[in-house]
Amino acid sequence: MSDDKPLDTEVSSIEQEREAFRRHQSMRSVVVSLLSTVAFVVAVGVILNASPGWPRVREMFFSPEYFADSFPKVLDGLWLNMRVLVYALAGTAVLGTLLAVVRISKSPVLFPLRVLVRAYTTIMRGIPMLVVLYLIGFGIPGLGLFGRMHSAILGTVAVILSYSAYIAEVLRAGFEDVHPSQRASARSLGLTSGQTVRLVIIPQALRKIAPALMNDFISMQKDVGLISTLGAVDAVRAAQIAVSRSFNYTPYVVASLLFILMSIPFIILNDWYTARLRKREQTSGMV
Repeated sequence: MSDDKPLDTEVSSIEQEREAFRRHQSMRSVVVSLLSTVAFVVAVGVILNASPGWPRVREMFFSPEYFADSFPKVLDGLWLNMRVLVYALAGTAVLGTLLAVVRISKSPVLFPLRVLVRAYTTIMRGIPMLVVLYLIGFGIPGLGLFGRMHSAILGTVAVILSYSAYIAEVLRAGFEDVHPSQRASARSLGLTSGQTVRLVIIPQALRKIAPALMNDFISMQKDVGLISTLGAVDAVRAAQIAVSRSFNYTPYVVASLLFILMSIPFIILNDWYTARLRKREQTSGMV
């Protein structure tokens, strides 16, 4: 039997005072935040009500009647945006990863490909997304090689080609940020170059660049709405059709709200993961 006395688990009075002070500060921050939010909302309401044109703007952009009338049509168009987003996300992930792997490759055989990939990422990042949509949406059908293609398919291809350049550069930066000793250790264990990239480099890089990738994904969610310029009846195009019939701009507000609702889960996930990584770094954990 051990004669050691049980450890004293009582919290000291100093620690109790510190805990009470932290609770007080936290409660004070919550109260101040609520009061400032209420004051801001009240100030905005007063400014809007004092504006001479507010009744007209409210009728043109926030009409309950046109909101209820256009909501089903815009929501139906949003499903097309979501389908395009899913295919664009998969295509961008595959193409962007391949481009990044080619960029970081040291093989002399791949030198021509590295030059082409570098030129591709430079050019595609310099062309506005809308211009890419026009070039793909009207250029590919003009070649007459694939017959008639749906505008949503052409829009998906344009989104993939544009965003793969951004994703490739983010991935390349993440791959190159992994310490060279990791690659050397993997090769010393008998892993091939491909296995090293797939099993060692990519998993470590993804943890570091996940927030940046999520931000690009959120941007992609918004840009899929540009496929309406090719004639696809998505949420934006459905809102345009409703506006052309009523000359009321409330359908645009409906489309905006739906896109915001679609983005909120991923924005929250991004903020949570970024805070988690920051906390692990501050506590000297492995990232």
